[in-house]
Amino acid sequence: MGSGSYARAIGGIHRSYATALKRAKSRQSVLNAYWKHKRDHEKLLRQHLREEMNDVKRIKGRMKYR
Repeated sequence: MGSGSYARAIGGIHRSYATALKRAKSRQSVLNAYWKHKRDHEKLLRQHLREEMNDVKRIKGRMKYR
């Protein structure tokens, strides 16, 4: 996943969150929308950071020790 697809995925998460907030008819449904948004956001961030760390390790592996 490149940085463009990460940004696109974040945009999708925020769009669905905004839609859920507009549709919310109760205080509980607002909270539920927030918790779902938070869970999706954290999952995507974990995946993104894992991929970046893999890139760092791959590049580091090519370099010689000094």
